[in-house]
Amino acid sequence: MKLLDRLPKNPWATRQPGRTVLDTAGALPLDTSHGPVLYLEGVSVSFDGFKALNDLTLDIDEGELRCIIGPNGAGKTTMMDVITGKTRPDSGQVFFGQLIDLLQLSEHEIAQGGIGRKFQKPTVFEMLTVTENLELAMASDKSVWASLFFKLSSEQRDRIDEVLELIRLSSLRQQSAGALSHGQKQWLEIGMLLMQNPRVLLVDEPVAGMTHEETERTAELLLSLAGRHSVIVVEHDMAFVRSIARKVTVLHQGSVLAEGSMDEIQANPKVVEVYLGE
Repeated sequence: MKLLDRLPKNPWATRQPGRTVLDTAGALPLDTSHGPVLYLEGVSVSFDGFKALNDLTLDIDEGELRCIIGPNGAGKTTMMDVITGKTRPDSGQVFFGQLIDLLQLSEHEIAQGGIGRKFQKPTVFEMLTVTENLELAMASDKSVWASLFFKLSSEQRDRIDEVLELIRLSSLRQQSAGALSHGQKQWLEIGMLLMQNPRVLLVDEPVAGMTHEETERTAELLLSLAGRHSVIVVEHDMAFVRSIARKVTVLHQGSVLAEGSMDEIQANPKVVEVYLGE
């Protein structure tokens, strides 16, 4: 059954569990006037008796840059899997804005609706140029050949130029993606997500394997995205987190252990005991 067929007719219904609505044009309407852009409440996920998430409640504001830290097994990856529809929770609610119940939607519908995810390992098309990768991310027909031969509008060309400038790959626009450094591939993948204009961007360990210079540039890139996008960064590099963090959430055993500024987190004895003291 198509998404439109299983949604209520009223395009601006009040937020309720189990309901998701589209606007009259068929797009996902995002209302953040009375709350966060992303909200998880009481989310629990179990795998063979192991509770990966345990009554997790978390909210992300519009335009916020949030860092998520915690020891291995804390639930960070499972949290992102739930947000993007890869994993269905045993209980709880997950809302995008005030109206959109993400638990009703497929992974594809969530991505189309404005939530983008970048995994730790970059996944770019190495035989294509940097520009062709961005074109492919923009195209509505996702087959490679259709994407390569569709005609770009002037607005689309301007958008590609804007993203190339933002990810600092303008001078390498005709370079094959396979010839880029590890850090440059990471930036290109972020650029590919930006071509889809996500409202929320999930970024998993963006600086793993990067040089010091690449790490600094990645910090600058993510800081530049905040405000225009809500950015959730999962990272283990505490120096990097300190360089970008405004608010940090610490997960432990599937729940929020602590939340606050980096100074507050580093001074929290519980966080030091279970994570920073390792």
